[in-house]
Amino acid sequence: MSLNRRTRLQIARATALIALALLAGCATKPKLPPGVTPSVEVGPPLKSEAWKAVATDADEDRLARLGLAWQEALADAKKSDPGDVAREDKLLLPRSALPMPAPTPGSYNCRMIALGRVTAKDKPYESFRPFFCYVQVEDGQLTIVKQTGSQRPAGRLWEDDEATRMIFLGSLALRDEEAPLAYGDDPKRNMAGVFERIAPFKWRLVIPWPQSGSKLNIFELTPVDFANQPK
Repeated sequence: MSLNRRTRLQIARATALIALALLAGCATKPKLPPGVTPSVEVGPPLKSEAWKAVATDADEDRLARLGLAWQEALADAKKSDPGDVAREDKLLLPRSALPMPAPTPGSYNCRMIALGRVTAKDKPYESFRPFFCYVQVEDGQLTIVKQTGSQRPAGRLWEDDEATRMIFLGSLALRDEEAPLAYGDDPKRNMAGVFERIAPFKWRLVIPWPQSGSKLNIFELTPVDFANQPK
């Protein structure tokens, strides 16, 4: 016996409804035993949450583009001063960080190298005179202070999720100012960077996309050996 079109449609709809009901039954969550409540495991908070709560959006963006800063700055410097770049070895290599980046409090010999040109007038490679800086503990947190010069960076080191680096957030003290502004007080003086250990008793502070003059500033820090200082 043949079925008319209307009857065939009714049978098809009924079949589809039965299939949906069976699927819904399969998707039903299993019942928990009496007295048992579901729980969700929550891991420890990310270390980066602390510094990201302090960093400005602009500085967080600079840090996120660190890899691009390395690439462009080194390309500029190698074109103009390949010998100087090669002579610095690991100091200017982007992937040379070692575990346990936290420095020991004390006095350090510091120097800065600026890489990459932002304008045609900028030098693609420039090495500056050495100076003294100091690492200390303030309110339970490591801080770095440049002790001499007309521009004196100072800031705090924050733990990060990456085990080979810490995050630096600081600002500049200018000329005869006794102390730098707090980070965030003047966006034009803000500094954000990555602090790494690259050898036994040698660290670097890398500032990507600084606010003037270069694409990457790299500070080298080595402990002051007072026993061998000239008297």
